[in-house]
Amino acid sequence: MAIRMTRRITRRDFAALAGGLLVSAKAVSIKALAQTETPLLTRAIPSSGESIAAVGLGTAYVFDEDNETTRSKADAVVQALLKNGGRLVDTASTYGDAESVLGEVTATGGLRDKLFIATKLEAPDAQELKRSLARLKTAKVDLLQLHNVSRKQQSLARFKEWKAQGVCRYIGITCTTRRDYPAVEAVLEREKPDFVQIDYSLDNRGAEKTILPLAAEMKAGVLTAIPYGNGRLFHAVHGKQLPDWARVFANSWGQFFLKYLLADPRVTAVIPGTADPAHMTDNTGAMRGPLPDADQRRRMVEFVEGL
Repeated sequence: MAIRMTRRITRRDFAALAGGLLVSAKAVSIKALAQTETPLLTRAIPSSGESIAAVGLGTAYVFDEDNETTRSKADAVVQALLKNGGRLVDTASTYGDAESVLGEVTATGGLRDKLFIATKLEAPDAQELKRSLARLKTAKVDLLQLHNVSRKQQSLARFKEWKAQGVCRYIGITCTTRRDYPAVEAVLEREKPDFVQIDYSLDNRGAEKTILPLAAEMKAGVLTAIPYGNGRLFHAVHGKQLPDWARVFANSWGQFFLKYLLADPRVTAVIPGTADPAHMTDNTGAMRGPLPDADQRRRMVEFVEGL
């Protein structure tokens, strides 16, 4: 069955194609048991020192329709995130109905205090902020981000005012387009936000050269968007088993891809999107067990480049 590659491709597509080719159930169960006995990977937010679990949940394209089916899936995924030690959920005012779906799930389940909620605005607009807070059913968010930074002169002055007023605890900027990296660098250096969210995956490593070093210098946390490369990575390993040398640190292809990113200490958290609680559970497995060392990371790059 052929799958057309779009921004909406998810691990569900890959799972349908790959079936049980990842590793044997016995190997997974043994390693999963071992990993649950190891400490959960957390990272400190540089501007405050607050610790946050290193795997979160992205909501783009997976919670964009506000209906009973989507809300049910969202509830199951958020519960899986929490059950396995995660807290961070990232959404945006432009992700269809994702804010509304998350708000309903959060309010119905009484989960607000358990979650670290991040959302994004397209501009420093008070009405857009008011709408987002209403949809999220909360008076404040943990992280408020300026979405899709593309101009060097963009200001976070209004965001800083909202932070001072207690509307958010942290502020940040986001970008998933490499041509806009110079603008991100300029805003990051001038405005010194608490976070920068950038596209970063094993097959898209441009952020390693510019954004990550600058974020570390500016003491900004890093969230990695599109950590599976919009599904490209799962498509590339379709029909392939996880290499034996990788099983010392990964249980699955998903963990393989996420652990490459988490092995960089400058990364605060990865935020893969999913509407499947089993995938959410597998994603959180990347927070347990060893991370690949420098030599293993080089081998991971060579492996993916050779596909």
